[in-house]
Amino acid sequence: MLVSRRYLPSMPSLLALEAVDRLGSASAAAEELNLTQGAVSRQLQVLEGQLGVALFIRDKHRLRLTQGARDYCREVRRMLQGIGQATLTLRANPGGGALNLAILPAFGMHWLAPRLARFAAQHPEVTVNLSTRLKPFDFEASQFDAAIHYGRQDWPGVSYLPLMQEEMLAVAAPSLVPAPLPRAEDVLGLPLLQLESRTGDWGRWLAHHGAPGLRPPAMLFDQYATMMQGAIHGLGAALLPSFLIGREVEAGRLVPVYGPAIPAAGSYYLVWPKDRPDRAPLVSFRSWLAGEVSP
Repeated sequence: MLVSRRYLPSMPSLLALEAVDRLGSASAAAEELNLTQGAVSRQLQVLEGQLGVALFIRDKHRLRLTQGARDYCREVRRMLQGIGQATLTLRANPGGGALNLAILPAFGMHWLAPRLARFAAQHPEVTVNLSTRLKPFDFEASQFDAAIHYGRQDWPGVSYLPLMQEEMLAVAAPSLVPAPLPRAEDVLGLPLLQLESRTGDWGRWLAHHGAPGLRPPAMLFDQYATMMQGAIHGLGAALLPSFLIGREVEAGRLVPVYGPAIPAAGSYYLVWPKDRPDRAPLVSFRSWLAGEVSP
């Protein structure tokens, strides 16, 4: 059951409050909302009357929100954004069935995207909307139904579907490494590239090959795509996921530096809120994805 209507202010009043808070003045809010300044002021007065509290400190010709009003407005803005997103989703798929999925860039582009056509063919009633998120987030404060997660099962409040154990291959441009190195430690004589969120990867790779206790410096990248391009153009040796570089290795643009691919420290998972009721699009997507990764 919704709260009493007396606690649900009108939309014009809420829009006026949000605009004044964000833009800093009633005149700027009036221009954005295509209203007169007097109309905006009246909406704010109506809101104060309905809520029964003062929202502004009036200082000569300026309006300043009270601390309580700023806190209230922050929640109002979040709700208005949610309504806007829900409207866009409805317009994109009037019959329902939208799935909002947060993805990791490299995995989404090179592993998930090539498979999505099969899902679309099997479930034409579901529209999958993809957005990039690099780190875990609060599902309750977002519009996402599920997300792709890399690492361990350490995301609070979610359920997990294991997708893939990542394998990392040390590669470089053939101009930098014309032939495989005789020893793993020889990579220390090369410029190294690594992801800024995985600064221990080269140390783990060296330890796997019998040279523990090393943590070599490396040039940092925020995404695999740019690091892969750096490696292709001879910037340095890189540890990259096997699923990402298959074509580049096959075409000879990248060559293995030493040894085969090794297991990475984490795995990929589909995650979704544990306590949120399942929606039909998520159930369909989860079932299809489980079939894609089953042996």
